[in-house]
Order: sequence, then structure tokens, then C-alpha cells
Amino acid sequence: MLRFCCLGSGSEGNALVVEARDGLATTRVLLDNGFNGRQLRLRLARAGLTIEDIDAVVLTHEHGDHVGGVGTLLKRQRMPLYCSAGTAGAAALADASVEERDGETFVIGALQLAPFAVAHDAAQPLQYVFGDGERRLGVLTDVGAPDSAVIDALGGVEALLLECNHDVAMLRAGGYPPFLQARILGGLGHLSNAQAAALLAAIDRARLGLVAAAHLSRRNNQPRLARAALAAVLGCGDDEVLVADQDDGLPWQRC
Repeated sequence: MLRFCCLGSGSEGNALVVEARDGLATTRVLLDNGFNGRQLRLRLARAGLTIEDIDAVVLTHEHGDHVGGVGTLLKRQRMPLYCSAGTAGAAALADASVEERDGETFVIGALQLAPFAVAHDAAQPLQYVFGDGERRLGVLTDVGAPDSAVIDALGGVEALLLECNHDVAMLRAGGYPPFLQARILGGLGHLSNAQAAALLAAIDRARLGLVAAAHLSRRNNQPRLARAALAAVLGCGDDEVLVADQDDGLPWQRC
């Protein structure tokens, strides 16, 4: 069985727990941690977990909203840390266990992880497809311009957590300085609702049963806009698209 829960998603902190069960064995991986120790404990408790329930940490890239709480976490609880060499260097993570690379699948307990490279303004960013041998979860946040390799990597997944960072009109009218708008809108920035919808339309959705919008900007987006953009591609009701919230995250979902 493969399932996941989001502890929070957005510019103020990101963390995702992915769990696989193989017979009597259960593996839980924490993808990123941008929360301080207290917040992480509270958010894990909301999911019925403690820090001791986490078997490993996997990182996408070195930005603070994704790695800001990793150092504190690893001081309290020793566990393997997986990331690219670029991320380890940029975040000064000398204890990274493995240098993960684009396209090199690896295994943590009952979980299979397939990292893939993305265009983002970080040293060596990766996103991931998680699997348990039967079902797969694709995670794509913090990407500016998805290419064909990203589309291929996400093809055929049963569940997808997809960045819907901003609505372009809201971003342009929201008061951000021009340089910040340019960064967000650029090829190494973040996906708009429209870009996320276009990506969703391009991937193989034959097995896709669950879609959740993630990494929404509080200031430059609204959940209803993200839902509507993705629902239009899926041909479903807006309420059938989930949203990973900054404060409340997303409760456990089976893939």
C-alpha cells in the first residue's frame, strides 16, 4: 500500500510524508522539511506520527522553505539523508548519505524512488516519483519550465502532487517588485495555474486517480483558481481536485 500526507506546502515551509507497506514492514520517508522542530512535531502528530516514525529524509533542493528544519531534525533523530551532490553542497549538509542523480532509481525499505531533474534556480534540484512496486506517486513542485523528460517521468502515475504556485494576473497586480515577478515567471521559477494545467494535459493520465495542487502562494493565488485550472483538464468537478494547504497540509491519501 502506498499513501502520503502533506504537512504543509508553500513558501513558508514544505514537508511531505510518503509511506509504503510491504507485508509487516512499513517505510516512511520525509520529503523536505522547511519547519522548525516544534512545527514539525505538531504537524507529524496531526498525521498520527512522531519523528521516530520517519525512516529517512529526502531533499528536493536547498531553498530554506524545503531544508530550513533539516539540520535541527537530524540533530534530534539520526536517520539517512538523501539528496543530490549539488543540494548537499549548497545546503552545507556534510552528512548526506547518498548523492542522488537524475534517472537513478533507488530503494529505501519498501519504497522505490525515481529522481528526475527539473529547471529551478537551485544548485541541482530533483523531484521524485515514489512507488511501492504496484502504484506510484509523482511529486512536482518548484519548477519553472517542465521539459519532455519531466512529462515522461510523471506519465502513468496513480497520484500527482503538482505545483500551482500563482495566478499570473494576481502576481502582476500583487505588488511584488519587478525582479521578483521576473524570477517567479521565468524558466527557473514556479508554475502558474495555467502552466500546471498544460503539464497535466501533456502527461499520460491513463492511471491517474488523484491530483492535488501544491505550493500555492498565499498572496498570488487562490485555491479555487488552482482547482478550476486542473479540473478543466481532468474533466471533473473542482471539488475533486485536492489542495495542499500551507497551514493544514493535506491528510493521508491513498494512491
